[in-house]
Amino acid sequence: MVSVLECKAKKRGDSTTGKNPGECSAMLSDVRNIGVVAHIDAGKTTTTERILYYAGRTHRLGNVDEGNTVTDWMTQERERGITIVSAAITCNWRDHQINLIDTPGHVDFTIEVERSLRVLDGAVGVFCAVGGVQPQSETVWRQADRYSVPRLAFINKMDRMGADFHVCLDEIRSKLKAHAVCLQLPIGQAEDFKGVIDLIEMRALTFEGDGRDFKEEDIPADLMDDAILARAELCEVVAESDEEILEQYLEDPDLSVETLRDSIRRNVVANRIVPVLCGTALRNKGVQQLLDAIVWYLPSPADRPTVEATDLKTEEKVVRANTLEASLTSLVFKIAVDPFVGRLFFTRVYGGQIRKGQNVFNPRMKKRMRVMKIVRLFADSQTEVDVLDAGQIGAIVGLKDVTTGDTLCAEHQPVYLERIVAPEPVMFMAIEPKSRADKDKLTESMKLLAAEDPTCQIRIDPESGQTILSGMGELHLEILVDRLNREFKCQANTGRPMVSYYETVTGEGKAIYLFDRELGGKRHYVQLEVEVLPQKRGKGHVAEISAAALRKLPNIKLADCVKQGLTDGILTGVLARYPMTDVLARVTDIVTMEDETATDVAFRTAAVMGFREAALAAGPELLEPIMSLDIETPAESVGDIIGDINGRRGSVSDMTTRGDMQIVNARVPLAELFGYSTVIRSLSRGRASYTMQTGEFAVMPRTVKEQLLNR
Repeated sequence: MVSVLECKAKKRGDSTTGKNPGECSAMLSDVRNIGVVAHIDAGKTTTTERILYYAGRTHRLGNVDEGNTVTDWMTQERERGITIVSAAITCNWRDHQINLIDTPGHVDFTIEVERSLRVLDGAVGVFCAVGGVQPQSETVWRQADRYSVPRLAFINKMDRMGADFHVCLDEIRSKLKAHAVCLQLPIGQAEDFKGVIDLIEMRALTFEGDGRDFKEEDIPADLMDDAILARAELCEVVAESDEEILEQYLEDPDLSVETLRDSIRRNVVANRIVPVLCGTALRNKGVQQLLDAIVWYLPSPADRPTVEATDLKTEEKVVRANTLEASLTSLVFKIAVDPFVGRLFFTRVYGGQIRKGQNVFNPRMKKRMRVMKIVRLFADSQTEVDVLDAGQIGAIVGLKDVTTGDTLCAEHQPVYLERIVAPEPVMFMAIEPKSRADKDKLTESMKLLAAEDPTCQIRIDPESGQTILSGMGELHLEILVDRLNREFKCQANTGRPMVSYYETVTGEGKAIYLFDRELGGKRHYVQLEVEVLPQKRGKGHVAEISAAALRKLPNIKLADCVKQGLTDGILTGVLARYPMTDVLARVTDIVTMEDETATDVAFRTAAVMGFREAALAAGPELLEPIMSLDIETPAESVGDIIGDINGRRGSVSDMTTRGDMQIVNARVPLAELFGYSTVIRSLSRGRASYTMQTGEFAVMPRTVKEQLLNR
């Protein structure tokens, strides 16, 4: 029998060196930057807690229900039993350094997953053996596809009633279009789950007691045929995808352990296959084997492609190798506020290294800044280090005016990386301080929150003068207000959460606007020709000046005034003062008189008014967020639920069966879903549940639009 203590002694990378796991200095090939991603309640945080325990980073088993987990360190996370912010942790296993990020599963905090996957080299997708591939699992999988992140799949909760390994595996293949291959088969399911079959070494691992100890045995006779067939399929799949061993496979289809492991690694790094393992993290079963797979199969920074950047001076594409010798290139992917050291700037170093005390260059601001302190992260605590090498993830203290998505680079070779794109908020509320004395404090606190979270946006309503706080949903707004109260000590009054609408245009529009006024004893004169064009949905907005118009500017500095005027017009809209999106605003012609009359005021005002006239001529419409709903309900309640969806301007797109429950997939406008959880419980006698995520923004029906505009 192998005990957990022996496991730690044999496999923990620093067990005999006496080093703190957070201070390990590893070769680039021995580093793993990975994330744990999944649908809410699939078991990400529990899996992460078990990884930390077996890697020797913690000495007790954290439990989400008991509120004592390491990665869910925020008060709000422990109260609600959910992950809200991604937590970065460093630990060691088999002489490898693992930089691990535990990400949220709730749709309201999807930006945390997005920016984590942007900087990671690999990911572990956790799936519930009962629920299978759930909606947010599909979302995070698509995010990983977008950044070409190699993945492992861990089918969790194999001990739960209704667990089915093969159904979950089929859904990974069909719903996610993943080339999933089994590295393990379960021994039993639900209450009979007691171990796994290792298909590579063809051995059975059975877990004893609470699961922390396991022993190696022969494969049970009744499962031997399935294991032989599964291993043959594994060998065939990897050989078909790997030319290096294809000839060897044709000569002898029974590949050796080392050959098979090497081939699996090459295939995973190349994103050709997704290895699948199973277990139950809560019962401590299968986590050691998952750690082995992370080390053996997921890529190191050295295995990943060189990162592409843009040269600040020439605007040409350049590449940065993942080496210490390369010029410094690093991306700030997250900002957090620490009560003791101030703002922490989470960064991934793609090339070169960042040293404590050195100067780095921010190409967005065109400004040099000094690195005061570097820390390695362990959830809400830090260990100070002197250097971050290529391939490493850590946090910097002491930077100023840096935002999420900024690049830090060498001043003599300035480049910038592609920024992280945040989704548009779908809900907002009015917020104001409880006393006038707190006004400035509340404003500054909200700016800090917005700097941390790109999906948190603050604006001033031009008509009412109210401060508007926007976010990704009711839970997101609730958490933001709670943080203002607890962390920043700001008491605030809030309005009712409302849907964030946007405006757009459906056609092309042009306008010529003349601004000719005398203000303050001086004449201000300019005539602008503005055109407004629609863009593809999701493209955002662009404000620009044509090359021909640019040449007619009496002063090139006025170009900024024109763009600012166009942007102001876009942000205030033309129908109901909602921000506009998916529009291109362009000044195509400029007529001026004497240079003295070409003022900032004239150009900015003419751009705003010219844009509004052009936008009104371009067929403006209102956009509303449409949510994708996945409703799990007993069969007898399906009719009532579908009828309710139709009454909410929704439509059913698909229906499937999972066990004795029906899964209804529907699309419903967010405005129709306030209080939906109470309604669905009433319709199903408390047996139905649902999850939702933002699907798209769609043009609002005319009747609903007229009601909104007349309200």
